[in-house]
Amino acid sequence: MTQTINTVFEAQQKNKYLLRMSTATERIDKLHLLKSTIEEHEEEIYAALHHDLRKSKFESAVTELIFTYSEIDFAIKNLRSWMKPGYAGKSIASLMARNRILYEPKGVCLIISPWNYPFQLLMSPLASAIAAGNCVMVKPSEFSTATSVVITKIIGQAFKKNEVACFEGDQSVSAALLELPFDHIFFTGSTAVGKIVMEAASRHLTSVTLELGGKSPVLIEESADLKNAATKVAWGKLVNAGQTCIAPDYVLIHQDKLEEFIRHYQAAAQRMFMTGQGTADLSSYAKIINRKHYDRLNNLVEDAVAQGAIITWGEKPVPEEQTIYPTILTNVSFDSRIMKEEIFGPVLPIIPYTDIESAIGIINAKSKPLALYIFSGNQQRIKHILKSTSSGGVCINDVLIHISNSNLPFGGVNESGIGSCHGLFGFKTFSHERAVVFQSSMNMSGIIYPPYDKKGWVLKMLEKLM
Repeated sequence: MTQTINTVFEAQQKNKYLLRMSTATERIDKLHLLKSTIEEHEEEIYAALHHDLRKSKFESAVTELIFTYSEIDFAIKNLRSWMKPGYAGKSIASLMARNRILYEPKGVCLIISPWNYPFQLLMSPLASAIAAGNCVMVKPSEFSTATSVVITKIIGQAFKKNEVACFEGDQSVSAALLELPFDHIFFTGSTAVGKIVMEAASRHLTSVTLELGGKSPVLIEESADLKNAATKVAWGKLVNAGQTCIAPDYVLIHQDKLEEFIRHYQAAAQRMFMTGQGTADLSSYAKIINRKHYDRLNNLVEDAVAQGAIITWGEKPVPEEQTIYPTILTNVSFDSRIMKEEIFGPVLPIIPYTDIESAIGIINAKSKPLALYIFSGNQQRIKHILKSTSSGGVCINDVLIHISNSNLPFGGVNESGIGSCHGLFGFKTFSHERAVVFQSSMNMSGIIYPPYDKKGWVLKMLEKLM
């Protein structure tokens, strides 16, 4: 495998110089080809996602395929304007010059994608990389094997290996890829693995985009509509069985509203994801990706209970189906693992607070999250929370939906990520913004050249112009 990887990498290194000359029309044609090839394999994609995560066709359509199509269509619609040189202002040294910003492809890029949304989290950055004119090598997750097989088929049908190539396999394949001097690496996954990717990239001074995660909090202020908040949090927490990088990780709510919120959350979860008999509706409720992750989630709950947490709601997990029911924990210790690690599952700790400043303090005591969700009807309070906290993105009175707007940058900050993607921001991620000055024959550059005697007037002039 290593030899094959190296051979393809060398072929892409040669081809990147041809691709950097590609026109908007040529890139748009490739995006159309990618979309049509995906459409051709839609039923296989649905079957693969059901195999890997027990995703329903509807959920797969909304969170994987429609999302991907939207990203491709947005790039097709806007690529010509994105590729146009940007105009920059003048400086003293370039009063007569034309100053431009040219967007050039970075070259050969690597995309490593995760298993939780295994299709769209590979295809979305791939569309951006193609739009920017790059060669790309992609590595889908080995945990979502059925989806990886379909991805390999789609890419192999749509592209030659010297332009886009897919490599399936385990951790050793990722390690072999990370040995190579890529021009850019785009990684989506855990913070722990993100650090490994960044360390590998540093050996070649390769730029990186890291889409990570963290403990995305929900802060419910006293003026919020609790039923509305509970319904939205239940959907955001339980879609894909909580295996979402921006899923609500824990809820902070005023102590006087705790019991009412729990009632609304239970009702919403039962309505959306459970049968009348109180069991999970397997036609709409996803499974945990594998037994290792299933066991990790159970261990998080057991550790929390051992430290005083109460399982306020939740049925016994079903190991043979890799299913963990919607679970609520209260009285949770901040020393428990579940309040230190990203949960990435359908378990929701709910933390009561007495005043808004203490809730803000809890958020700020942790690493900056990928997302922050604020539910409030008080605009002044919302502004205060925004100014007092930091996160990759924010939704006010909703969850998750900010990721679906291609006009917005999506990305983390510090431990929740580096860089951003989607739309123009994805195009820029895979492009180098190159500053170019077209100097005029009528310029004043000579006034700063040696010899410097008798040029005191130049310094005085420059000081006045500054």
